[in-house]
Amino acid sequence: MKKYGKTVKLFLIDGEPNGRISCELSNWNGKAYKIPRTYIKNCNDRVDLNSTGIYLLFGGAEGNLDKSKVYIGEAEEILKRLNQHLKQKDFWSEAITFISKDDNLNKAHIKYLENRIYELAKHVGRYELVNSQIPNKPNISESDIAEMEEFLSNIRFLINILGHKLLEEKREKVSVRNNSNSNSENIEKLITFSIDAARGGKASGIQTSEGFVVFEKAQIADPVVASFPKTMKRLRDEMIEEEIILKKNGELFLKKDYIFSSPSSAAMIVMGRSANGLVEWKTQEGKILRDVESE
Repeated sequence: MKKYGKTVKLFLIDGEPNGRISCELSNWNGKAYKIPRTYIKNCNDRVDLNSTGIYLLFGGAEGNLDKSKVYIGEAEEILKRLNQHLKQKDFWSEAITFISKDDNLNKAHIKYLENRIYELAKHVGRYELVNSQIPNKPNISESDIAEMEEFLSNIRFLINILGHKLLEEKREKVSVRNNSNSNSENIEKLITFSIDAARGGKASGIQTSEGFVVFEKAQIADPVVASFPKTMKRLRDEMIEEEIILKKNGELFLKKDYIFSSPSSAAMIVMGRSANGLVEWKTQEGKILRDVESE
């Protein structure tokens, strides 16, 4: 299916890159705001933030390798709730809110969206969910579900645009433009690379826009060689300490998909030695990553 471009309008409300941002998507009745914690008190000039909507509070990670924190909530008066959270929660540094420009979201709608965002975020597993309880999912009509799922797809898109991959799968598909004919289409494909090392490391993964993703259940070579780089040794030790790498039946395994900054760092952790990821990772046909990227 052919994919078309999208128009997103970002407005720097305070004229500063680190200030408040409003975000709108063409042909959508929703609207997003990205608001730093320190700017919440300045939002009395945003009348539409007194309406019903969804909000997400984001905070940085502490002592966890790959998980920042998020709280997912809903409110009938967004700004009032955000001001309450200034007194109640100190982990967050910015909020992202979603409202309807035509006031078409009711209480059941936002409860539905809150539950669905929570479910998706938990499934993806990128952020630590701070919510103490799982949001309840209300019973709404089939037509309302269809409408809210479409609204949710735009929320998912804009959260990413605004800097958080909260709802994005780590196993990213790559869009490749097919120019072989006049009816050009974007084709999504997922090229998987593997390592099967003599020292016991065995893994599969993909190259994405964020880095190199090694798939869960990858076998990690143990022990490492004496010349193993110190920076990689520290990362490996941290991954074991954080239980991202687990020991089972005397062998080390990756607990979940993990995004490494480069193919080489991924290869080194898997193989327990220095490695050039561009030549170590190979497709099923035996083609190395460097050659695939050069095509």
